[in-house]
Amino acid sequence: MGAIDWAAARRQIILDPTVTMLNTGSFGPLPEPVFARATELRRRLAAGPTDFYVRQAPPLLWEARERTAAFLGTTAPRLVFTSNVSAAINLVASGLRLNAPGEILMSDHEYGAMIWCWERAAQRQGLTIRTFPLPTMTSDPAEIVASAARAMTPRTRALFFSHVLSPTGLVLPAKELCAEARRRGIASVVDGAHAPVYVPLNVSDVNADFYTGNLHKWLLAPSGAGFLAIGPGNEDRLQPLHVSWGYFADKYPISDSGQSVGPDARDAYGSTPRTRFLEFEGTRDICPWLAVPAAIDFQTALGFDNVRARIAELGAYTRKVIGDGVGLPLATPPALGGAMTAFELPPGPTAPELRKELWARRVEIPVIERPTRLLVRVSHHFYTTEAEIDRLAEVLREVL
Repeated sequence: MGAIDWAAARRQIILDPTVTMLNTGSFGPLPEPVFARATELRRRLAAGPTDFYVRQAPPLLWEARERTAAFLGTTAPRLVFTSNVSAAINLVASGLRLNAPGEILMSDHEYGAMIWCWERAAQRQGLTIRTFPLPTMTSDPAEIVASAARAMTPRTRALFFSHVLSPTGLVLPAKELCAEARRRGIASVVDGAHAPVYVPLNVSDVNADFYTGNLHKWLLAPSGAGFLAIGPGNEDRLQPLHVSWGYFADKYPISDSGQSVGPDARDAYGSTPRTRFLEFEGTRDICPWLAVPAAIDFQTALGFDNVRARIAELGAYTRKVIGDGVGLPLATPPALGGAMTAFELPPGPTAPELRKELWARRVEIPVIERPTRLLVRVSHHFYTTEAEIDRLAEVLREVL
């Protein structure tokens, strides 16, 4: 493939021209072809809901399942669509039975809402929560694995961690962490909210018991597209959050031809009996799931290696302009970073004050509160420009 015209690629992204958009890490914007596909599907749904759900959706859903599974490095029978990563983790935390007494182990940099999710699960099952410290500025993944391994005990029932840390963008060695857990008989649950596209993800290679993620961030799929990938040997370990028509999987396992099928074979609904058991919650808008192939196609045309190379260029530029130029200490080690780079903010304005001042200047970027410091986290996807990084530097000098 020849050189990519990144300016032309950016013109295909729906962006407010008055905003300096540096927050793909929270919500990705939509490429025009993905928006058009989602809009087309929603128009079809609006025009004939019964026809859409009963006749049109099943083959589209199966196609989306196969395409998404292949993109993630898993198989269609192991892929459960969810509305987002939070829904997927709640499905695991609420539906997985763990032996009590014992503990759920997680890093000290997990996403706040997911900490609450596991706290509730622990309370319900008579378990406790314990955290282990991450060496957040290391350039050696082995140090992260060693920190986690030291924290595992015979009481540890589950290990929960983020593949990519939300506060800083640090990439954890997910495969090695899951292997350490497996050697000790500990269930591994991975929050892969940022991982698709951010890293060259292969879920089967990570080999987690339960791998969850978002598709609305770096893949640029519509909001409402998340997933749970179920690892081998875990197919029957979860109970669904919703009891609906898929609940008795052994009672309604029918194929398109009306024949009985096995629990992992394609059924008449665009799923399998096992995935429908966990996935189906009644009437809902599944158009975001059905539009995921369009998002995959869009960045496939650019080339994912090209996308990540462009992201690396922008990361280096960000470290130079914001780190060296503005003088903010780096909070993301370059060797284990990716499409997000965080910097430590000096004492002064509070997080709410900074958010207000940044948005007053039309800069969309998160200010993240950690126990001992504030961080500003820069997201640099392929459509980010050097001029936007320069604008951030100018604004930071003003507000700080």
